[in-house]
Amino acid sequence: MNLHRKGRAALVLALVAVVAMAFRVSWNALRDIAGAVGADATAATLYPFVVDGLMALALVAALVLDGRDRTFALRVLGTYTLASLALNYVHGLVPELHGREVDWGRLAQWDPANWALVLLATSLPVGSIYFGSDLVAKVLHHRPAPIPAPDTNREESAESVRIRSTADLPESTPEAVTATVERVPDPTPVDPVAVAPIGRRALAAESAPPRRATGRVPDAAKPTRPRRTEAQLLAEAREVTADWPDFRVTAEGIRRAVRTSPANARMLRDTLLAERAARAAEAVA
Repeated sequence: MNLHRKGRAALVLALVAVVAMAFRVSWNALRDIAGAVGADATAATLYPFVVDGLMALALVAALVLDGRDRTFALRVLGTYTLASLALNYVHGLVPELHGREVDWGRLAQWDPANWALVLLATSLPVGSIYFGSDLVAKVLHHRPAPIPAPDTNREESAESVRIRSTADLPESTPEAVTATVERVPDPTPVDPVAVAPIGRRALAAESAPPRRATGRVPDAAKPTRPRRTEAQLLAEAREVTADWPDFRVTAEGIRRAVRTSPANARMLRDTLLAERAARAAEAVA
């Protein structure tokens, strides 16, 4: 860990040294350019700090900011880098600038190029004021996004799922279900006493003493309709549904027509539909 920190510190110091030497080289050219466009000795000495210093400020802002603000800082850095490169290039092409023997305001022989270079050299200080203030304001108002706390529960659950082997997860093979049709006896008639209103039953319970259960059902309470066999139910269902189309042959329709239980109605429906399908197949053959 200490070796890693020492390596990073040495790298930073080397970078600072290289930047300082590069600034010294660029400082000489920018100072001569500033003197050629009318700056006095003090202004010419400070001029390189205006250009190259804003480049350093834009680099620090790009490291701190994010999103659109970082893009803006990188654009400022690129613009001033190109401007400094152009002025250094002009300084190398015009030997008179080295001895400050060039005419005041003359950076190139061709007038349009000279006007563009003078405009560039004189506008960089104003741009440094504007862009530098904007970058400082963005850095001061920047609020870094909070780092989300790790979800320990999710990590533990994911780890437990990875550790868990497939042998610990038993798989049960579902057994095949065979549907059997059983005949359910017809429903017995409803006892009128059972469906009497609550108030009437309560009044009858209060007025009459409870009777003891004798274990024998009275004849009046027994159903008067005889219990039909499966064959009788099927014959009655055939007769009722003889003129019905296939889409009307449903369990609910048969149950209402024959007055039987839902289970018997489903059994009758399946039987009738099977018979109709068999007759249709014979007719086609």
